[in-house]
This record gives sequence, C-alpha cells and structure tokens, in this order.
Amino acid sequence: MYKVKVFITLRESVLDPQGKAVQNSLHSMNYSGVEDVRIGKYMELTISPSDKSVEETVEDMCSKLLANPVIEDYSYEIEELTVQ
Repeated sequence: MYKVKVFITLRESVLDPQGKAVQNSLHSMNYSGVEDVRIGKYMELTISPSDKSVEETVEDMCSKLLANPVIEDYSYEIEELTVQ
C-alpha cells in the first residue's frame, strides 16, 4: 500500500481571485506583511500496487481528473506504508 499526497496549485500566470480576497482580508486584519496568497488543493490517496508503477498511476490520475493541466500545476509525494 502507498500513501500519496497530491498538491495542486494554479499556474503562476493564472489569476487567483480567491487568493487575492484572502490577502485583502489579512491586510485588513493588520497582517500587512503578506505579499501574496495563492489558494490550492491538497489530497491524500491510499493506493494498492497494480500492474502500473505507482508514479505512472498517480501521473495518470492527476492529468486526467485531479488537476486541470491547462491552468493548474501539481506535484506529489509517495510514501510506502508498512504493514504492522
């Protein structure tokens, strides 16, 4: 079994109105040192081994469903779970 942590963010070239709203709210709360806020998504998946490598499976899932490759970037971490 593998635990996969997937991080999805908007590409730098894509405007992030939600991030801008959070930044403005932080400024109104006197956190004026906040230079920029980008909002993203985080997912944890537990995957059983299959014919494909875990990396190949995760790449497939990210590019086909979990992220929109036109406007989003993604990265992931894979951790093998030990059975106790």
